[in-house]
Amino acid sequence: MQEKKDIYILGIESSCDETSASIVRNGIEEIATVISTQIDIHKDFGGVVPEIASRHHVKNITIVLEECLEKANMTMEQIDAIAITYGPGLIGSLLIGLEAAKTLSFIYNKPLIPVHHIAGHIYANSLVKELTFPLLALVVSGGHTEIIEMKNHYQFNKLGGTLDDAIGECYDKVARVIELEYPGGPKLDKMAMTGKCSYKLPIPLKDDSYNFSFSGLKSAVINLSHNEQQRGRELNKEDLAASFQKVAIESIITKLRKAIIEKKVNNLIVAGGVAANQGLRKELLDMANELNVNLSIPPVKYCTDNAAMIAAAGYYAYLDGRRADLTLNSKSQDELN
Repeated sequence: MQEKKDIYILGIESSCDETSASIVRNGIEEIATVISTQIDIHKDFGGVVPEIASRHHVKNITIVLEECLEKANMTMEQIDAIAITYGPGLIGSLLIGLEAAKTLSFIYNKPLIPVHHIAGHIYANSLVKELTFPLLALVVSGGHTEIIEMKNHYQFNKLGGTLDDAIGECYDKVARVIELEYPGGPKLDKMAMTGKCSYKLPIPLKDDSYNFSFSGLKSAVINLSHNEQQRGRELNKEDLAASFQKVAIESIITKLRKAIIEKKVNNLIVAGGVAANQGLRKELLDMANELNVNLSIPPVKYCTDNAAMIAAAGYYAYLDGRRADLTLNSKSQDELN
């Protein structure tokens, strides 16, 4: 009996402010990953500046690719296919990675695999353990808050999503209100651990849907801060952080619990940058234990943007027969399918 051939996927990710390349074997084993981050560059601006991000991707993309191959001790000839984040994300940033991927695909005659950024976040979990179906995926990031149902590989059914701000974006905006340095989300999470829930904030979108809304919660924090200032009271930043985090996480857990019970699914995976949030992790673990659900949360290094997740997703897209030609274009917005 012939042995199954190993498949090596080169993943490229440049959707925001990280330039990353990774080589993954058979969708589950990370061989090498290189990430060039721009956090310190954008810190002075309080957020990512798209034009600056694009310029740094141009500067870094070749270096990152060469370092990845060198780290893996591999050549392009040993790569079976190239997986690329085509969207969603910052269009200028996406295009830099895409052009690099298309160039490599053309020169080395390798299949080009288009990968949706959120599919990448979901498949980051396959680098930890094999996905078991059916499952629900909670996607929580700077641009997304979604509950996705999956009955098999590359079968995505969106049950609900944010109607306005994503949870990560809301965290960063609230962090700015309490004067935390960018990126504020992780710092707010840490601050919340030392505070008390002494401020009353509304739980957003308390309805029977699987959708989320965080713009009202963000506005409530801004108004509360403004009112306290007008009254000459000093804002207790730790307490505000704790009060905000409790309500934001409660909104997510309530909707997720409903989906788990109604869909009768006992496998749950978490994906996206906000999956690194310690407060959210604790509540998810408590809920999973209560409902007897198998919970998978990837290590922090796989929560934030990285090319290993794109290569992992690319492997399953490769098996699914997904291919793109050199006319593939980037999309700043795109539904997962």
